[in-house]
Amino acid sequence: MIPTRTETLSLTDGRELRLTVAEPENAVRGGLVVLHEARGVTDTVRGLVSGLAAEGWLAVAPHLYDEVSGEDAPAMVSGLSGEDVLADTDVAFVWLGQQGVSQDRMGVMGFDLGGSVAMVVAGSRTIGAAVTVGGGGILEPLADGLPSLVEVAEELTCPWLGLYGDDDTDIPFGDVEKLRDAAAAAPVATDVVRFSHTDHRFDTTPEVGAEAWQRALNWFDSHLR
Repeated sequence: MIPTRTETLSLTDGRELRLTVAEPENAVRGGLVVLHEARGVTDTVRGLVSGLAAEGWLAVAPHLYDEVSGEDAPAMVSGLSGEDVLADTDVAFVWLGQQGVSQDRMGVMGFDLGGSVAMVVAGSRTIGAAVTVGGGGILEPLADGLPSLVEVAEELTCPWLGLYGDDDTDIPFGDVEKLRDAAAAAPVATDVVRFSHTDHRFDTTPEVGAEAWQRALNWFDSHLR
């Protein structure tokens, strides 16, 4: 397993931003910004960053906020704003550029909260590709400062893949279909894949979500060249 490290960057506005990073052992295929779940950069997120590095991607996860317990997560999510999220992801993209990754070889992905934020980024920034895994807030925003995903869908500026599970009680089947229809109107390639069981998740064990994991990798392989 490729180790991760955490860097702390001092920003021009006086803030500090932590980045959890994993680097491929050999040639770098491109760079991926990984957006964390509602609890923050957990061991699961670090495992995802490490797994992407093992596939040849320079992976970096900005800490949108500190890791919190499950019961504290809703309050942290509700305080997010699109402006702050984009500012932090911009820092991660700049970091990738400083490591020699060109813009067309940069992508973004996330699950849970991070999946929603990844789509917001994909509708606001010019990058190579994006993947959302189980992102909520489709019809109603997750926070007052964030747009709904159906609002973002037609504004997508890069190829976007959405992976959703029919067993996810927090995200209604009908909402996913509305997101599919909205994304189909975007001027870029889009796809929404629904799974009938937990194989849409790859945030627990390597065996769970193998198909979703492979679809995400294939999406980046196809669009980040």
